[in-house]
Amino acid sequence: MPARTHASPPVREPKTPRIPRRLTPAGKVERHIRHDGKYLSLEYGADTLSMDDPDGVEDVEFERCRFTQTVFSGLVLHRAGLADCAFSDADLANLRAFNSRMFNVQIMNARMTGMQLAESGLRDVLVEGCRADLTGFRFAHLRDVVFRDCNLTEATFQSAEMTGVRFENCRLGGAQFSGAEMRTVRFRGCDLRGVAGLDSFRGAIVASGDAMTLLDAFAAELGITIED
Repeated sequence: MPARTHASPPVREPKTPRIPRRLTPAGKVERHIRHDGKYLSLEYGADTLSMDDPDGVEDVEFERCRFTQTVFSGLVLHRAGLADCAFSDADLANLRAFNSRMFNVQIMNARMTGMQLAESGLRDVLVEGCRADLTGFRFAHLRDVVFRDCNLTEATFQSAEMTGVRFENCRLGGAQFSGAEMRTVRFRGCDLRGVAGLDSFRGAIVASGDAMTLLDAFAAELGITIED
C-alpha cells in the first residue's frame, strides 16, 4: 500500500491595514501619549513620542495610523490597542506593551531590539526586514503573523500560543520557545541553531534545509556529542 501524503494547511498573507489616503498630520498634542488616549487616522513622522506617566500609560488606542521613522523607544503601554496601522523605518527598540492588542498591522524595516509584547494578542501582523533581536513575546497569542527577513536572535516566545505563524528567512539563533504551543507554524529559510524549547516544535512545519540547523540543538538537548 503506498504511503499516504498529507497536504500542508493553506497559507495566506496577513490582512493589509485599512488606512485612509488622507491622514491628519500628528501635532504636539498627538505626539504626547496620555492615559485613555484615542489617536485616529493620523500621520506620524520622524518625531519622538512621549508619555504622561514615567510608569507607563494605560488604555491607549491607535487606529488607522501611519508611523514613518517615528520613535517609540522607551514607551511603556498597558492594555494598548493598535489596529490598521503601518510602521516604516520606525524605532520601537525597548518599547514595552503589556497585555496589549495588535490587529491588521505592518511593521517594515523597523528597529525592534528589546521590544516586549508580553501577554499581548497579535493577529494579521506582518513584520518584515526588522532588527528584532531580544524581542519578547512571552505568553502572547499570535495568529496569522508573518516574520520575514528578520533578525530574531535570542527572541523569546516562551509559553506563547502560535497559530498560523510563519518565519521566513529569519535568524533565530538562541531563540527561546519553551512552553510554546505551535499550530501550523512554519519555518523556511531560517537559521535555527541554538534554539531552546524543542519539545514545543511538535506540530511545526520545518523546511528540510532548516531542519539541518536544528541538529546541534537536538543533540545538546539529548546529551549527544557530535564529532568529526
